[in-house]
Amino acid sequence: MNYKYFPHTPEDIKEMLSVCGVDSLDGLYADIPDSVKFHGDYDLPSEKSELEVRAFFDKIGKEDKQLTCFAGAGAYDHYSPAAIPQLVERSEFLTSYTPYQAEISQGTLQYIFEYQSMMCELTGMDVSNASMYDGATATAEAVLLAFNNSRKGDTVLISDSIDPKTIAVVKTYAHFHGVKLETFSSLELDIEALKARLANKDVAGVVVQQPDYYGIIEDFSGIADACHDNKALFIVNSVAADLALLKTPAEWGADVAVGDIQSLGIPLAFGGPYAGYMCSTEKLMRKLPGRIVGQTVDNRGQRTFVLTLQAREQHIRRQKATSNICSNESLMALYVTIYMSLMGREGVKEAAQISFDGAHYLCEQLTATGKARLVYADKPFFNEFYVSIDNRDDFYNRAIDKGILPGVKVSDDGLLVAVTEKRTKEEIDELVGILKD
Repeated sequence: MNYKYFPHTPEDIKEMLSVCGVDSLDGLYADIPDSVKFHGDYDLPSEKSELEVRAFFDKIGKEDKQLTCFAGAGAYDHYSPAAIPQLVERSEFLTSYTPYQAEISQGTLQYIFEYQSMMCELTGMDVSNASMYDGATATAEAVLLAFNNSRKGDTVLISDSIDPKTIAVVKTYAHFHGVKLETFSSLELDIEALKARLANKDVAGVVVQQPDYYGIIEDFSGIADACHDNKALFIVNSVAADLALLKTPAEWGADVAVGDIQSLGIPLAFGGPYAGYMCSTEKLMRKLPGRIVGQTVDNRGQRTFVLTLQAREQHIRRQKATSNICSNESLMALYVTIYMSLMGREGVKEAAQISFDGAHYLCEQLTATGKARLVYADKPFFNEFYVSIDNRDDFYNRAIDKGILPGVKVSDDGLLVAVTEKRTKEEIDELVGILKD
C-alpha cells in the first residue's frame, strides 16, 4: 500500500533492503523473538472529519479534573501572562531549532542573549549558558563540571536535603562518569566537619539547594570559603523565581548556580516541557556545557549576536566535548524571557512576596487547627513547607473530592504544601476548613 505522506517508493525500499541484506521489512526485525511481537490488528478508528476529531478530543478533555494546586516539590503553579503564548507560538519561534547560521538567526540569538543576561542578573553570576533540559540535569552537569575541573578530586559532596529526584539524576550521571558521591547535611550544617572532609583534598565540589526540598531557607555561611580553601567548587541549586527575594548564589560565594526556570511563568503542563539554567563565574566560562550567545558588531558596525564558546559535541570532536547536551530548550528560554520582561523586576519580586506571605498564612492556619504540625518548626521557609497531619490520607482524599490538590505526600503522614501568587485567601481558607471538618 502506498501512503502519500511517506516519501519512500517501493523501489527505494527494495534498494535499502538489498543493502541491508534482507528480503523484506520483517527481516529487519528478525532478531526480535516472535513471542514478543504483536500479531493482531491495531485498534485504530476509521478516518474522521475535522469536526469529529475536535469533538472527540473535547470529550476526552472534559474528563480531566482541574484542581486548585497547592503542590510543589519542584514544579509550581505560577501565573503566566496571556501575552506569552501568543508570542512564543509565532512560527519564527515555534519552528526554529538550532541557530547555526548567525546571519539568518538574529532573532533567536538575541532572545537567548537576553535570557542569559536576565539569568545573570537574577543569580548574580558572571555568565549564563543557554537553557538546559531541566534543573535536575543542569545540576548533574554542574557535578561533572566540578569533577572535570578538579585535578585530584574524584568525589562530590551533595546535600541530603536536595530534591530526591535531582539526587537520582545526579547519581545516574555520576555512575557513568566515575564520580563518587557522598551525602552530607546542609540543613544541620556542621561546618567544622565539612572543613575536615574537604581537607582530604579528594573533593571536587559541594552541592546544596536553596530553598531545599522541604522549602527551608538554609544558611550556607562558610561553605564557599571551605570549598575554595581546598580547591573545590561550590554549587547552589535554586528555584529561579525565589531568587527575586533570597540571597543570590553569587552572594553565597557560589562558583556555579543551577536550577529549573519553570517557576518563571512556565505552566505546569502535566510535567513539561521545562528548562534548566546554569550560570557560573567568569573563570569557569569556558567549561560550561551547552551554548553561550555573545554580542558583537558586523562589518557595518551594527549590534549582532553569535554563538560563542561552543564546547559541544555538535561542534567539536565528541571526546573533547564538555557535555553531550544537545538541545538548549530555547523556546522555554524565550517563554521565561518574555515573562521577566512583562513582569519587570518589581513584578517578579511581588509575585515571590505574595507566594511567601500566602504560605506563611496557610501554615499558621493549618497548625492552629491542632491537626497539623510544622516538621521543621525552628527553620525559616519560603513558599513551601512540610507538615505532618493527623489522618493525612483521609484529609488528602477529602481535599481532592473538593477539587483541591493539597500538596505532595512525603513520609507516612507528611505533606509538602506550596503556595504561589495564584492562590487566593478564599482558596487557602477552604483548604483549612477541610482539615477542620
